[in-house]
Amino acid sequence: MPLNIPNLLTWARILLIPLFVGVFYSPWDWLHPRDHNTWATAIFVAAAVTDWFDGWAARKLAQTSAFGAFLDPVADKLMVAAALVILVQLGRVDAIIAFIIIGREIAISALREWMAKIGAARSIAVSFVGKLKTTAQMLAIPMLLYHDQVSVLNPQQVGTWLIYCAAALTLWSMAYYLRKAWPEILARSR
Repeated sequence: MPLNIPNLLTWARILLIPLFVGVFYSPWDWLHPRDHNTWATAIFVAAAVTDWFDGWAARKLAQTSAFGAFLDPVADKLMVAAALVILVQLGRVDAIIAFIIIGREIAISALREWMAKIGAARSIAVSFVGKLKTTAQMLAIPMLLYHDQVSVLNPQQVGTWLIYCAAALTLWSMAYYLRKAWPEILARSR
């Protein structure tokens, strides 16, 4: 495992997950309930920023590695899954939405692994729809975590709309990746 800036940022993102979850399970007298939302949002946003920055640093500093390419999406999926589980528990996201998003991530990760194993990984490279899905998620989750009214902005309402968009884009991108992989699936199933 190369020890470089992008990989350290990815590890930092993974280490933020227990802190993120712990905010909601800290003693109530330590933090006001509204502060749980604020701190969780800040931690999630910090993780999202490190996600963008580690990719940028890997390209800019020419520090890409196979290990980093493996670990980065794992860190992303763990953070999103942790956030969705917390949001379901808080009643801010429907369980079916969380299931769609988390289930797709598991299914497409398995598909990518299989396609890489048979030498066809390029046929399911990250798509524009996948990037839109990620953007919708990364905007929705902080709003749903923050939850409290901000002047005229209702983060819960906007976040709910965005997470439903993310779920629709999740299904669309899953269909896209499956369609791209279908010829290989058919060829190998005979």
